[in-house]
Amino acid sequence: MTRSRRARIGRLAVRRLLFGVPLVLVVSLAAFALASASPFDPLDAYLGGSGDGYTEAEREVLRHTLGLDQSWISAWWHWISGAVTGDFGYSRAYHEPVAQVLAERLGWTALLGFAGSVVAVVLACALGITAGLRAGGFADKVISAIAVVLQAVPPFIVALGAVLLFAVTLRLFPTSGLTDPGEPITAASAARHLVLPALVLGVSQVPWLALGLREAITGAMGSDAVRGAHARGLPTRVVHSGHVLPMASAPFFALIGGRLPELLVGATVVETVFAWPGLGDATVDSARALDFPLLAIVTVLTVGLVVAGNLAADAAAIAVDPRIEADG
Repeated sequence: MTRSRRARIGRLAVRRLLFGVPLVLVVSLAAFALASASPFDPLDAYLGGSGDGYTEAEREVLRHTLGLDQSWISAWWHWISGAVTGDFGYSRAYHEPVAQVLAERLGWTALLGFAGSVVAVVLACALGITAGLRAGGFADKVISAIAVVLQAVPPFIVALGAVLLFAVTLRLFPTSGLTDPGEPITAASAARHLVLPALVLGVSQVPWLALGLREAITGAMGSDAVRGAHARGLPTRVVHSGHVLPMASAPFFALIGGRLPELLVGATVVETVFAWPGLGDATVDSARALDFPLLAIVTVLTVGLVVAGNLAADAAAIAVDPRIEADG
């Protein structure tokens, strides 16, 4: 990579960082504001079925202890002040520090997200390149038709269908968790339990990525550079590998970055269906329990991941295509 490209990527990273910090503050503030607007009482969610055994005076003491008697803006300021020092508060949904919840679950979500992303990119590249280089042919029509149909299928349905086929009917993979009941968690058992959730998460993103790559390739095929390469008598394989695919990679990287929010939503659904002990499942629990501190940090991490992912995608696009300016 040339020095000028590295400099452009560096300027882009600085601009995204300057944009990301206030964005994180606004998003965390919005998380507290929206949670406080809920008609449900967070104390009832915290106490669960034992709430009727408390007197009103005891409830008020507990409400003060948990900080539920503060305004949402005061609660947010208290949380953000602690977050700067690494104290993310106490999770009312899990009855333990938020930092402990993150330590227990963040790694599993990262593993699922990485595995699902690899599945999505590999399948999308195989299908998108096949369809794009054979635009209008039989393979293109079949791949495009299947992708369009799958776009209309929610990840929840894909997950249930995968469980029914591969776990219940064929009994190839386990249905949930990290290990079989009563067995210790090992690398082998976690890998075996990871296969089906990762496949579902990856497949749920393939239609958009494959169709996007197909469109990028067909657009590159009609460019002046590619027509000029053909006119110079270069072999088709050389034209495809040296001109078409590099030109199509930049918009494909941008599409991957743009699909990150949908990937995170899909991960939440997949973790819930497969009882995968990650942050997606914790997000659902924190929303049900109106767990402000946990909900806020999960929201902040999500926004941070989206910003970082888009930065990585744009940096990769700049690295492979010198025509792109780092103006975002």
